[in-house]
Amino acid sequence: MTKQIFCPATIASLLLLGACVRGAHEPNEKYVLVAAHTKIPYWQEALAGLRRAGKEMHVKVDMVGPDRYDPKGEQEAFEEAVADKPSGILVSPADPNLMTADIDSALQNGIPVLTIDSDAPKSKRLFFIGSDNYAAGRLGGQLVASLLAGKGNVVIFTYPGQANLMERREGYETVFKGYPGIKVIQAVDINGEAAVAYQTAKELLSSKAQVNAFVCLEAVACPEVGEAVKDTNTTGKVKIMAMDTDQRTLNWIQQGLVAATIVQKPYTMAYVGVRLLDDLHHHQQPSLVTNSKQDASSPYPAAIFTGTFIVDKDNLNAFIAQNQKQANGTTKP
Repeated sequence: MTKQIFCPATIASLLLLGACVRGAHEPNEKYVLVAAHTKIPYWQEALAGLRRAGKEMHVKVDMVGPDRYDPKGEQEAFEEAVADKPSGILVSPADPNLMTADIDSALQNGIPVLTIDSDAPKSKRLFFIGSDNYAAGRLGGQLVASLLAGKGNVVIFTYPGQANLMERREGYETVFKGYPGIKVIQAVDINGEAAVAYQTAKELLSSKAQVNAFVCLEAVACPEVGEAVKDTNTTGKVKIMAMDTDQRTLNWIQQGLVAATIVQKPYTMAYVGVRLLDDLHHHQQPSLVTNSKQDASSPYPAAIFTGTFIVDKDNLNAFIAQNQKQANGTTKP
């Protein structure tokens, strides 16, 4: 093959990110990350990974998108990014149906596009980088089932239509099917509004509703759910399963209000994403618009999973210490 995108090795080797010889970077080479809620800690962590990759490769990087949850605003930011003709784009589609045509258009215009964190599976994006969200849901589901001893009523907090959250919910509900005593009695679409999570949890805890567990499929809800538990003096009466590492979520774990959280690696997603976009830019195939998902000889993987793990009170201090070392520059991901 005269134009192979990655080094001729396995995907595991590809993730070492250093064996391929890259071409010289152009002065105007730039990579952009587009997200739907850029100011939350999750995406600020991704921004740190983005910047590290940019610094190492001596290329320009930027994160764009609305500072409040806004799928339409994300689409507009994506369109503006495409108009600037960057060398590659990472995008986390809040509404995959809204983003699919724009992703395909960017590829048709020669701009490599990868999805991270959340996918747009009907688009022609080259591949997805992020968590195996169905597996993450199953991981959380097994822990909730254990915490409830196989019996109880569950309320789920989510966003409508977002692919990664739908996959997580499917993972949870697949596990719950094995426990007839566990029922999902309500799914709350908070649309990125933390106040909705707080108000709904408080109303449920203050009523005669029998709620035994709250499950948060994203980062915004659980800090507020923990606040509602504290304000209603119901600590220990309801189990809370969180997502991601908002500082307030970690505080609630320390105080015993939240049982555990599923930790993703947004720093890694963005870091790996930019490094692979760089390979795609410098070693492009004749066409970026391919049916690689059904091509057994495709140079593109279908997905690269960056991993998830549980943090609870038992390993919280070790997790915080590790993150502090990384922040101080004494470890590398």
